[in-house]
Amino acid sequence: MEELYADFLVIGSGPAGQKAAIQAAKLGKCVIVIDRGSYPGGECLNAGTIPSKSLREAILNLTEFYSKSYYAQGVEVKDVSVNDLNYSLHNVLNHQREMIERQFKKNDIRLVHGNASFQNCYEVIVRDEFGKETHHINAEKILIASGSSPRNPTHIPFDKDTILDSTRLLDIPALPKSIIVLGGGIIGSEYASFFAALNTNVTLVDKRDSILPYLDKEIGSILYNSLKKIGLKFVGGKEFDSIEKLEKGGVRLSFSDGSYLEADMLLYALGRHANVEGLDIENAGISLTSDGYIPVNSLFQSVVPHIFGAGDVIGGPCLASTSMEQGRLVARNAFGAKSHHFPDTFPIGIYTIPEISSCGYTEQQLQKLGYEYAVGRAYYYEIAKSQIAGNDPKSNEGLFKILFHVDTLEILGIQIIGSGATEVIHIGQVAMSFNARIDYFIDQVFNYPTYAEGYRIAALNGINKVKERS
Repeated sequence: MEELYADFLVIGSGPAGQKAAIQAAKLGKCVIVIDRGSYPGGECLNAGTIPSKSLREAILNLTEFYSKSYYAQGVEVKDVSVNDLNYSLHNVLNHQREMIERQFKKNDIRLVHGNASFQNCYEVIVRDEFGKETHHINAEKILIASGSSPRNPTHIPFDKDTILDSTRLLDIPALPKSIIVLGGGIIGSEYASFFAALNTNVTLVDKRDSILPYLDKEIGSILYNSLKKIGLKFVGGKEFDSIEKLEKGGVRLSFSDGSYLEADMLLYALGRHANVEGLDIENAGISLTSDGYIPVNSLFQSVVPHIFGAGDVIGGPCLASTSMEQGRLVARNAFGAKSHHFPDTFPIGIYTIPEISSCGYTEQQLQKLGYEYAVGRAYYYEIAKSQIAGNDPKSNEGLFKILFHVDTLEILGIQIIGSGATEVIHIGQVAMSFNARIDYFIDQVFNYPTYAEGYRIAALNGINKVKERS
């Protein structure tokens, strides 16, 4: 067993662990990263964010999804195989894995593969897949950034080709003709839209009455109509009772009211859980919250001051983007470098087809808070770039929506659905971080034709409504 010392020990090489390790190395610290996987990058790179977004892009390109909606409506979706999708996916994964390894090597970061477990609050043992102890590491500061995995309840008969979670889904041998997606959250909605775009018969099931119910209601309505247009069926308000694999092939999802659905495949997408099993964090003096997460303060310290937590393992928002910044801040906080509090305003991206991104409040939240607000809208059919990119000029599926205070004109929230939403949201994010007013977008010049000019169109629409009131 190899004996090692680190100024900074990071458990997990996902977004939080990567950025924390690199930041600590830039501060001149000796850094070791432990990861249980065969490749660096954690669940985000190898099973979650990057694979799902890579598949989305491949599907849009291979099916000619957007250009077909404009030039060839009514034409059948171009046949796409699993091999086509996997070729594109693995190209991305290999490049990203190599990039992380180069970054670690460039910054003299030691990467150790194996399963970490705490001996005490300063010592960690690493074991290989057979349980053999390979490394004993003593560290001054420790970050737990072990991420999360799909929930796999023991009563669900998961397998490799019929009843799957989002990780198993990446290895399916062939595309199904029909699929049930159980769970209308972000992961379920994203994959449901992917399969619908591939012309698979998709039924999305949730116990709630709507898809992604925390979305701005207007945006949620546009999403639902868009998904329905490409053939997705939504079954809401239904509690499932059991899932069983059928002898004839396929799967049956039975509900508590006695009804059932059948399909070739089922994706179980009802949440994720923090990867803390086997870490023996109790040996370090740390207890989990009732939800199974590691509790931390605003500096991302656990109850043991030199042990930090970041990323999915500490709970929401559970985004790769926020995890990266949490990890960076952990390293700066741990070693006394100049730092700042985690931002109050940050964008959220949902990669359904069409994609959605938001920053700040929704209309429902503003109503609940009693704000006097106005709304500026710009539909994609008003934006030349949208038609140039191949979107249907008769469609109402794309929308810029800016919420702002009636009196101060301060921007309170931005909601976008449509092509490029996750890219252009950052313009609004920057404006909000500087407390900009709605007229900021009116007084600026935007490249034409671009999606970004939607900000100016929406701002003019909103300010005209305020003028009409007065």
